[in-house]
Amino acid sequence: MSVTNTQPDISKQQMAEAGFKAATVILDGWGCTQAEMLSILRLSKSSFYSFRKDSEKVRLDDDQLERLSYILNIHSALRIIFDNPENVRGFMTMPNHNAYFEGRKPLAIIASGKFSDLYEVAIRIDALRSGIWG
Repeated sequence: MSVTNTQPDISKQQMAEAGFKAATVILDGWGCTQAEMLSILRLSKSSFYSFRKDSEKVRLDDDQLERLSYILNIHSALRIIFDNPENVRGFMTMPNHNAYFEGRKPLAIIASGKFSDLYEVAIRIDALRSGIWG
């Protein structure tokens, strides 16, 4: 018996457009400055404004798409952890005293623009969602 996929295939371009829109809304909600957004997303200022003005112009490489994915996953985990929207938005700007964070704010860490920092913050927030904080 074969299973027919009735879902249309989503193109990389469609993922980039939707992901960029969602990620910028999330980053705005976290209180990111423009400079932080550019660093986190690894975008030039001109590309960022071009994409915001016309989402059909969004062109992202695999690294940038993966960055969007981590931002969306962090937000999703925070929505599972917290019932209160203020905590979902505010967590990233609160000093965190767990081992990895050492009093730093998660947003300040990912604002470095280093992919490894975004990854490390994402896996630790996911661990918190899973109840395995360390």
